[in-house]
Amino acid sequence: MKIVTSILLALMAAKAGAESALSAEEFDAYTRGKTLTYSESGQVFGIEEYFDNRRVMWSFNDGQCQEGRWFENGPLICFVYDDIGVPQCWSFQMGAGGLIAQFRNEPDRQPVYETAELDEPLLCLGPQIGV
Repeated sequence: MKIVTSILLALMAAKAGAESALSAEEFDAYTRGKTLTYSESGQVFGIEEYFDNRRVMWSFNDGQCQEGRWFENGPLICFVYDDIGVPQCWSFQMGAGGLIAQFRNEPDRQPVYETAELDEPLLCLGPQIGV
C-alpha cells in the first residue's frame, strides 16, 4: 500500500509541475519590456532584456551581449542567439520570487532563478577595436 501511495504522490507532483509551466503567452506578458537578472547556485548567471516581437538581448554579465529571439516549442521556450545557432530551450515556472528556469538541453543542470529586475537597459560594450 505504501508503494502505491508513493507512486500516486510522485505522479501527482509530476503532473502539478507540468501544469505550472508558463505558456508562451504568459512568458511574453511577464517578461516583455523587462531586464531580468538570473542566478544559479547563488551566483549571478546572466542578464536578459526582453523586447517586443520576442526579441532578446543576453549577457553573462560581462558586457558582451548576444542578440536573439525566442520561440515556443511545445511546453518549452527556446532562444536562438546570433552567435549560437543551436536553440537553447528552457521550461519556465513562476516561483515566489519570480521566474524559475530549467535548461532542457542539459536536464541535470541546476535551475536558474530570477533574482532582480533592473531599472535600466542591459549594458553592452561595443565591439573590440584596436591592436
